[in-house]
Formats: sequence, structure tokens, C-alpha cells
Amino acid sequence: MSSYQPPLTISSRMLHLVTDVGDRLARLKMQAEQEHALRLRRINRIRTIQGSLAIEGNTLSEEQITAIIEGKRIIAPPRDIQEALNAIRCYGNLNNWRPMQEEDLLAAHRLLMAGLLPDAGHYRHGGVGVMNGKTVIHMAPPAERVCPLIRQLLLWLKETDLPPLIASCVFHYEFEFIHPFADGNGRMGRLWQTLILSRWEPLFANVPVESLVHDNQSGYYQALNTGNQQSDCAPFVEFMLGMILRALEHSLTPQVTPQVTPQVAELLAILKGEMSREEIQHALQLQDRKSFSERYLRPALNARLIEMTLPEKPNSRLQKYRLTAQGVSLHRRQ
Repeated sequence: MSSYQPPLTISSRMLHLVTDVGDRLARLKMQAEQEHALRLRRINRIRTIQGSLAIEGNTLSEEQITAIIEGKRIIAPPRDIQEALNAIRCYGNLNNWRPMQEEDLLAAHRLLMAGLLPDAGHYRHGGVGVMNGKTVIHMAPPAERVCPLIRQLLLWLKETDLPPLIASCVFHYEFEFIHPFADGNGRMGRLWQTLILSRWEPLFANVPVESLVHDNQSGYYQALNTGNQQSDCAPFVEFMLGMILRALEHSLTPQVTPQVTPQVAELLAILKGEMSREEIQHALQLQDRKSFSERYLRPALNARLIEMTLPEKPNSRLQKYRLTAQGVSLHRRQ
């Protein structure tokens, strides 16, 4: 019996999010019976891998990762390619790992960091911190505490009676708090949460939660930091439940053309009349300006689903955006 209890206060918002996730999950199960489900699973797997790697600074696009999966050669930094190859193998191996087993956790890290870290598959021997850019937001426990802490956490995961949705978020938070490896902790934490969820509901193996975390990267680190400051992982659990909910909603969005990603579809859904960049970003609850531009605004513009009100002055402070006739037609069909 484990005496280990992660710091968690159950909130009403948490419970509401769990209910909403259950509703979207039921709808996704119905959608999974449709003809396009296999293609959608493949697209979502690619988005999962790209999102998780991008959080750690990997520069590969979804198109480049697709090319790697198809065995094509791409021009990119060798480390980025190696990271992608490792992640593709890891997510393809989810069915073979047991979330409560330490040997599987180490085997997953060994595969995830192969060719990238000399001691892949082994706990760290020195001190590490959680970084947000150049800022240290958390100093992890001493190296000698890593092994017992991880074993306590895995035992807690095996024995907890918390719903899997909440337990997976708590595990993710505690894993990042312990930071057991010299590198790859963020990727491992997100991979293992996906594993925990997919053992509860197999559909989660192909729900791109990591892609939504990438879109809200500053919020991800802020939630981790707030949890550390409050000695309560509730802020992080609420954040991750929100990301899971939005990922499910994205998965329910029809994939009309290759250009209409879930991010573009979400932008089309909230764009009312003429809106400024700031108004759209606020409506989407996105804090990262670069991610918003690269994954939402620019693809929608390139697909000619939205247009500028001042096309001759693209950088004007008075610039706003509106749906094109094609964007309006597509939005009505969704």
C-alpha cells in the first residue's frame, strides 16, 4: 500500500471539465465508425508527435514528419530528424507498454532518446531544473531521490481511485516535478499521460493533446509553475483537462481539405464579422503570438478562407480579418 499522496485539491471546474470530456469522447466514438476515421487517426498521430517535439524546440513541420513516416528524405537538422524518428517509434509502441511498470518507463525513455542522450533509459545522476526559455521555474529533487520518488508515483498510479482523466494529469505534473531524466522529461511526461489515457480509452492514442499544449505552451509552463508555488497540482490538472477537451473537439471537426486543420477550423468558428488579430487570439484563448500566427492565422490566409481588411497594409495597427466567401461556405458545412 502506498502512502504517497500527490498534492491535489479537487475543484468544481475539474469535475465540469471531466463531464465535458466524457461527452466529447462519446461523440468521438460514434465518429470513429465513419469511413474517414483511419485517415483522421493518422493525421492526429502526426499532430501529436509534431506538437510534443515543437514544445521542446524541434523545428519540423507536420508535413516534414509525414514525409519521414512515408520514408522520404527531408532537409532538416539531424537532431530534429532523430527526435522525430524516435517519437514516431514511441507512439507506435504504446500498446506494448504498461503505465505502472518502471521497466517500461525506462524502456520508453531509452527509445525516445536513442542517439540523443548517452544515458538514455537511466535516471539522471545530477541536478536539473525545469526551464521556460532561459528562466528556471523549478529545481527538481536531488538525483538520489529520483528512483524512490518514481517508484512511489507508479505505485500511487496503480492504487489511486481517482478517475483516469484526473489521475493522468496528476501523474504528468508529479513526473515533471521529479524530472527523473537528464533530458526528455517533457516529452516523456506527455507520452506517459497519453499511455495512461489510452489504457483507459484506446481512442486517446490518437487524440492530439500535445498539439493543443504546443499552441498554449506558455499556459502549460505557467500551470506547472503555479502548481509548484501553491504546492497543489490543481492548476495544472485544470489546464490539461482543458487541453484534452479542446483536442477532442478538434478531433470532431471535419477534415474537409488538407489545408483545413483543426486550428484553422476553430478560427473559422469564432471569427464574427471583422476582428483584429488581438481579438481573434483572445477569443481562441491563446497566449503565444507566434504559435497563433503559424498554426491558425497564416494557414487560414494561405487557404484563402479569411482575408485582410487592409491587404495593402498587412502590418497596419488597424488591420482586421474576415471570412471569405469560401470560408463562410466551409464554416456552414461544418
